[in-house]
Amino acid sequence: MYLNCHSFHSLRYGTLSLETLVARARALDIAALALTDINTVTGIYDFTRACLKAGIKPIVGMEIRNDDRLLYIGLAKKQSGIGELCRLLTARNCDGIALPTIAPDFAEVTVIYPLPNVPPELKAHEYVGVRPSEVNLLIRPEWKRYLERMLILSPVTISNKTEHNLHRILRAIDRNVILSRLEPQDVCAIGETMEPVDKLLEVYRDYPQLIANTVMVMEGCNFEFDFTTPKNKKYYTDSRQGDATFLTGLARAGLKKRYGENHVAARERMEKELKVIDELGFSGYFLITWDIIRYSNSMGFMHIGRGSGANSIIAYCLGITDICPLELDLYFERFLNLNRKTPPDFDIDWSWQDRDTILEYIFDRYGRDHVAFCGTNVEFKYRSIFREVGKVFGLPKEELDALATQSVDMHDDSAVVKLVHKYGRMLEKYPNQRSMHSCGILISEEPITDYSALEMPPKGFPIVQFDMHVAEEIGLEKFDILSQRGIGSINDAAKLIRKNRGIQVDIRDTALSKNEARCNEFLSRGQTIGCFYIESPAMRGLLRRLKCADYPTLVAASSIIRPGVAQSGMMKEYIFRHNCPDSFEYFHEVFEEHLGDTYGIMVYQEDVIKIAMHFGGLSAADGDVLRRAMSGKGRSLAALQRVKDNFFASCAAIGHPEGLSREVYRQIESFAGYSFCKAHSASYAVESYQSLYLKVHYPIEFMVAVINNQGGFYRTEVYVHEARMSGARVTTPCVNNSDYETTVDGDEVFLGFMHLQSLESRLARLIPEERAQHGAFCSLEDFIQRIPIGIEGVQILIFIGAFRFTGKSKNELLVQARLLLVNFRPQDRNLMLIREPAKEYKLPVLERSAFEDAFDEIELLSFPVSCSPFDLLQTRYRGDVMARDLTAHHKRQVKMLAYLISRKHVPTKRGTMFFGTWIDVNGDYFDTAHFPDSLQHSPFKGGGCYLLLGTVEVDYHFPTLTIHKMAKLPFIPDPRYAHDKKHAFDVHRQIREDVSMTDRAPYPQEHEIGLPRRKMGG
Repeated sequence: MYLNCHSFHSLRYGTLSLETLVARARALDIAALALTDINTVTGIYDFTRACLKAGIKPIVGMEIRNDDRLLYIGLAKKQSGIGELCRLLTARNCDGIALPTIAPDFAEVTVIYPLPNVPPELKAHEYVGVRPSEVNLLIRPEWKRYLERMLILSPVTISNKTEHNLHRILRAIDRNVILSRLEPQDVCAIGETMEPVDKLLEVYRDYPQLIANTVMVMEGCNFEFDFTTPKNKKYYTDSRQGDATFLTGLARAGLKKRYGENHVAARERMEKELKVIDELGFSGYFLITWDIIRYSNSMGFMHIGRGSGANSIIAYCLGITDICPLELDLYFERFLNLNRKTPPDFDIDWSWQDRDTILEYIFDRYGRDHVAFCGTNVEFKYRSIFREVGKVFGLPKEELDALATQSVDMHDDSAVVKLVHKYGRMLEKYPNQRSMHSCGILISEEPITDYSALEMPPKGFPIVQFDMHVAEEIGLEKFDILSQRGIGSINDAAKLIRKNRGIQVDIRDTALSKNEARCNEFLSRGQTIGCFYIESPAMRGLLRRLKCADYPTLVAASSIIRPGVAQSGMMKEYIFRHNCPDSFEYFHEVFEEHLGDTYGIMVYQEDVIKIAMHFGGLSAADGDVLRRAMSGKGRSLAALQRVKDNFFASCAAIGHPEGLSREVYRQIESFAGYSFCKAHSASYAVESYQSLYLKVHYPIEFMVAVINNQGGFYRTEVYVHEARMSGARVTTPCVNNSDYETTVDGDEVFLGFMHLQSLESRLARLIPEERAQHGAFCSLEDFIQRIPIGIEGVQILIFIGAFRFTGKSKNELLVQARLLLVNFRPQDRNLMLIREPAKEYKLPVLERSAFEDAFDEIELLSFPVSCSPFDLLQTRYRGDVMARDLTAHHKRQVKMLAYLISRKHVPTKRGTMFFGTWIDVNGDYFDTAHFPDSLQHSPFKGGGCYLLLGTVEVDYHFPTLTIHKMAKLPFIPDPRYAHDKKHAFDVHRQIREDVSMTDRAPYPQEHEIGLPRRKMGG
């Protein structure tokens, strides 16, 4: 009898999860139930599965609303009815077509109108819904003629009164008002709960026709969905056989190009893969991926292919990846096995500058009716919950900021804050809004609106209303089309090298960079700032601990830095075994045979499969279930438990001692996710090497490219420092030399106008465009006549030194600018056909401090360019020990003076700790550890220079300074405010630091790992 149920997928309206809704219906012995969320089908597939599992007939549809006005409810008679509703909503969401007040003439949808919106005439599939509170209205004459077409409409939105309060809070959040400002029409009735059916029927006892109509409608709705068949585009050609033939031809041509004519192992692997791909029906998936890459190559774009599909020699031969599976012994079963129901993952990266072009091609090539992004539900998060809920209770901004930024135990204990906590906890994990998946593209065989309405987020590509997990469950596999700034840096660096040096670097030739001698030197020393994936402090520390000096070690490092491996202690054990290969035994021969290249340690996802198969005797399919569960992709705990039971039973049958089997499974469990498959690591390592090659051989151009791509672990200042350390002469923006982006000429680097935070973006782009069209600016007056700019913009450019070509001081230029602009008429700017020579003004010479420029730069760029931060210190002391000498001071206490680059927050049982990254006066980097006890009396106090006292701990070639005491050192007063002491230290607060957060505990210590280093019985 419940034809109008809302879940929390009716965003900021419903309060019930799908599980709660179905469980409530089951508890009340309800035989059929309808989910009709507001303007969405997000939950219908999970709802259908839950209902079938509970023995309830699922009915699905949609409640159509225009803003908050209920127009009608549509119930799908069968699957095609959902398509009709989805297309109606898609027209509104994507094309701006208004929702019709009267429902269109649906073929497979039953329509229910609420009393306030009944049309004069009803079609055969249309009814009028009567709420329990409206039954008394039926005695009125105007409703008599509709009685034969009426049915029960008892909406379900909440469970109880408390949830009604939560519903009101959600509505206030949605309306952006405080609770007291909600209108009656904004909220549901307090009675919109699910009651026993007999209690509901009692309300309608005088109108048996309504009950009969309701039963008839429910019987007529038969939504049956086949969850087992793939819904992706089936074929690239016109048939399965055509796809298989075409793929085989491409693979053979690629094999010849990659391996030559007579590579037996490569040919055998190719034929084996082709057979499995065809049997699984994945040829079309491979060909569509190849087609996207083919287009990318035709446009001259660079891409990186990764994911489990990179284990495939077919992918390598087709040019989807640049990873040779034979070179790295990549595991075929990780990529495909005959029990696998879904295609392998292909994660394809492009430069952030090129990705939209690729997306436009996919939408055009495969049809906009068949392509969409996956959606994703953005949930209410811890900090945003307190802010959102506090706002509807009317708390002022200062209190909202405190709630959002302080831990719960520091919040006030007022009655209002207690209510914020109460309802905030209820809202946790509720969906708040729908957004676009970062990279997942769906390409369907049938129109995609058969399965979902589409929405158009601000980024301009349509999304389906469900997430990637639901997509996979209903048979739609995503293509991962990603963007990253690392590829942009590599691309742009190659262009800058060609422009600045006349050298053509074929950076796509991976043989050029892999295992190049000088690159390996930089790698082993952790000199990788700016390089994709290997520039973070943690990664540079790992490279130094491993003395990583070759490609295979870098591949391993790319995976062992991942949380699953690192948190399990496997990373620490790997470092030990890598540095001390004679100090351990393999505790079982299977680990030596199959994990010998990683010292018997599980580093990659496919290692789980290897051990499950070769030690535990499981099938490849069960090994993959285990691997998927451990990587967080398996959603079935029951399947994992079955495989676990099989593992121990199989180990016992093989004859392994129970203790040994438990130790192996403990390692598998501790490995638990967030690791890479080997091919994925190898793909990352290739890109890391490409960027490292450019950094080593063309450091200035490479660092300029990194600066321009605004990507990486650090702020711009750090990359400017790296450029300077590489021999660049870095200068502030200049109107005659700088562009919007940073440029390089020889070894001189001109920062771009984009870095001037307070300069309008319009002006930042116009200045180089005007100069390119009409030549260099010859004076300040010439500039003002040609560029539509006010005094504020001119002052910014003067203060940053953009008119230094005039030879005049900033003080002179400021006076001249004011004199020029006081009587300047903008309308004359374009009328002056012949420019008059600039007038000269005789001004008194005004003295300037040598450091005024540095403080101008800090104010406008957030860092000094004309000098080092160390030059601005009040003290001349520079520390007793330099970073380059730290390894010689193991276990000694040292005093250092350093400039703060970044710090990482790490929670521990004893409180917060930080890891810091610094540079010394020579510009060299080093790292520090700050434990809770030292932070109590020596906290961080923002960006700047600090005096550090600590003990040096050298861990496998990598020194860390454990801090006992530290103090931030004062810079000189701002000389620009020599006569205004009140503001003499204002600008100092603009000196920045990078702060990153993690919720993960510190890596375990050696004694906590417990990995056997001696052979175990069996």
